[in-house]
Amino acid sequence: MAESARVLATTSVGTPAGSVRRGRFAVSAIFAVHGTVQGTYASRLPWLQNHIHAAPGVLGAVMVAQAVGALLAAPATGMLVHRFGAKSGMRLMLIWFTAWLALPALMPSAWTLAPVLLGFGAAAGCADVAMNAHGVRIERRAGKSIMSGLHGLWAVGMICGSAVGGLCAAAGIGAVPEFFVTAILLTALAVPICSLLPADDPVHPDVDVPTPRYALPSRAILFIGILAFCGVFAEGAADNWSAVYVTHVGGASAAVGAYCLTGFSVTMAIGRLTGDAVTRHFGPLATVRAGGLVAVAGACLVIAARAAVPAIAGFGLLGLGIATVVPLAIAATGRLDANVDTNSAVAGVTTVVYAGALAAGPVIGALGSAVSLPFAFGAVAVAAVGIALSARAAL
Repeated sequence: MAESARVLATTSVGTPAGSVRRGRFAVSAIFAVHGTVQGTYASRLPWLQNHIHAAPGVLGAVMVAQAVGALLAAPATGMLVHRFGAKSGMRLMLIWFTAWLALPALMPSAWTLAPVLLGFGAAAGCADVAMNAHGVRIERRAGKSIMSGLHGLWAVGMICGSAVGGLCAAAGIGAVPEFFVTAILLTALAVPICSLLPADDPVHPDVDVPTPRYALPSRAILFIGILAFCGVFAEGAADNWSAVYVTHVGGASAAVGAYCLTGFSVTMAIGRLTGDAVTRHFGPLATVRAGGLVAVAGACLVIAARAAVPAIAGFGLLGLGIATVVPLAIAATGRLDANVDTNSAVAGVTTVVYAGALAAGPVIGALGSAVSLPFAFGAVAVAAVGIALSARAAL
């Protein structure tokens, strides 16, 4: 397993600067492509709902299949990388994800869409683990923080994909041609992008490297996972419920509710794109702890808000506060013991992340239905406190 760790993790010593630059460009582009696929799909969910004639509850149940697919498949990434290698495995998983985008719009019903979204989520989860593992690898070689910027580019890709989806919707273009063309273009980009990744490190022929298998995460990975869970729970709650909160609690229009989600996404993207510089200056502990406190302030402002403006401001602070949590949690896996397999560590943390994303929507919905949405967002405030308290995991 130690040799398997070295396949996806090296130090910066003796690494050519040009190779690091090419690798960083490649993994940055992979993050942007991944985000673009997700943004393209998410922006046409209203079209998909009308296409399959699904009630909101049915659509929500079908959408769970995507998260379940990612949650179940993410731990298998280590086995795929062991079989195909880090570089070829990344190419395979990215092509799987980009090409699969063409399928959801072709499904005529919820029953046929659900298994397709299960496969779509599985592709997303495997590609997510692989690209984060490559990010950890490049960060080690570069000798400086880059993970926050990579996740910022994912957010930029999602914004671009959703913007194109909005333009297509406004022009009356259905999701079938949009998904098909986008899938072809992004799949064609996947091959040259992945070719720029660093070559796999050589494995000594006399060393028998066992195939990675499913295993419970270690205590160190679980500690990092708690931090990531808190961050992604707050993010998932805002993604799913910010527009609803502003319209139902703040009395705003549907358009203002949509702008609230956009504002949250933008502040989170800004926080991630600037997060590497902040981390280099203040260190990961101070960065995450300060972010947690900002997120607490944002969540409390949301809870207290009974009008649109303070609620939007609260969600903006929440996005800024949680921006660096998941990137720095994943980066922390690269500082674990050298005998820890990087793919397994990243997969363990990513699995916890998907669990948090899967839990956020139903938890907020259940508490909101039982009591009220402001009460439900108390859970987000608790998660933000958890970020501040578990910030040491980012070291």
